[in-house]
Amino acid sequence: MTAERFTKYYETPARVTAAVRHHVWIAEHATPLQQPSVTGVGPTSVTFERVEGRPARPEDLPMLAELLGNAHGAAWTSDLRSAPLWTPHRFQDGAAFGDYLGPRQAALRRRLAQGFLPDKFALDTMLTLLEKTAEGPTAFYKDCNPRNFLITETGAVYTVDTDDLTLAPLAYDLAKLIVTLIATYGPQPEGAVSAALAAYNRAAASHDVRLGATGRERLDDFVALHAVLTAPYAGRNGYCHGWLPGHHRPRGSA
Repeated sequence: MTAERFTKYYETPARVTAAVRHHVWIAEHATPLQQPSVTGVGPTSVTFERVEGRPARPEDLPMLAELLGNAHGAAWTSDLRSAPLWTPHRFQDGAAFGDYLGPRQAALRRRLAQGFLPDKFALDTMLTLLEKTAEGPTAFYKDCNPRNFLITETGAVYTVDTDDLTLAPLAYDLAKLIVTLIATYGPQPEGAVSAALAAYNRAAASHDVRLGATGRERLDDFVALHAVLTAPYAGRNGYCHGWLPGHHRPRGSA
C-alpha cells in the first residue's frame, strides 16, 4: 500500500478474477457508480487508486437512493433488460453472473443451520417471501452497505468492493443499504425510508417509466429478507443496533 494506492488481498486467484470482472461490468453498464480505478492485478490481489473518504451516514440516504436508482436504471437499459431474475446471466467473457434466487435460497438454508431462523416453518416462510419478490425488471446487487461507499470532502461518491455481484430486483440493494444504516446508526427518522424509496423510484423511472414502480410493501419484503441474510454479522462491522425499524434482531443474532 502507498499513499496513492490501496491493495486488497483475496484467498484465491478465482476471487481476484471475479472482483476485476465485476469492476469492469459496473464501469460499463452502471455508469452512474464511480469506482476507484484498478491500477494493478496480482495472483491474489487487486490494487486500486486510493480514495480518501468517509462511509455513508443516514443523512446521505436520499442522495444514495437516487444514485442507486440511476445505476440500476442504467444497467437495465444497457445489459439487463431481457435478463430473468431466476437464470444466471453471462458476462462478456462467458462467466456466470449469479441469479437472484439460487444464492439466496442456499443462504437462507444456512441461516436455519446456523440458528438464525427458529425452525423449518420459518425457513419455508422466508423462501416463499424470496420467491414472491423474484419478479419485475432486473437490476443488480453489489452489497450496498455504508462501508462500501466513500464520500470525499468535495461530496464525490465512490463505490467500492466488487467482490460479489448478482442479479436482483429493483430496490433490493436499496433495502440492503437501509437495513445496514439502521444496524450501524440506529433507528431513522419517521419518513426517511419512504423518502429514500421515492428518490430511488424517480431516478429509476428517468431511464424507463416501468422502473419506478417499487412500492413500500415490496421494499419491506426486501428489508425482511436482508434482516435474516445479514443476521450473522450482528455485532461486527459496526452493526450494533437492531436490524428492522421497530423490530428486534432476528433470533440468534445477538
